[in-house]
Amino acid sequence: MKSIVVSMITAAGLMAAASALATDMPPLAKKNNCVACHAIDHKVVGPAWMDVSKKYKNATTYTYKGKEYPLLEGLIMKVSHGGSGNWGSVPMPANSPAVKDADIRELVKFELSLAK
Repeated sequence: MKSIVVSMITAAGLMAAASALATDMPPLAKKNNCVACHAIDHKVVGPAWMDVSKKYKNATTYTYKGKEYPLLEGLIMKVSHGGSGNWGSVPMPANSPAVKDADIRELVKFELSLAK
């Protein structure tokens, strides 16, 4: 009986932890095909968005092509114009002009909000 109770408590804890981490990709990410290379919680081709959020959690700036920008603006430039070197050898392709600037801004804000 004791092992059943322990198993039930463990299962409940795991379900609660999973639901706390379960965040779906926003519709904009699906619409703009971000999901081809990214997921919230695991590496696909590019890094997990949660990993990106954690990496920049306390950052205030981002260096893009040798110039320092406020964090949000620098990451928007990276997503818009592409780049490489931050997450391995696979480059981030340019997404502009195919993806609207407002969509990129909203997606980067969402990504940064994941690590609280």
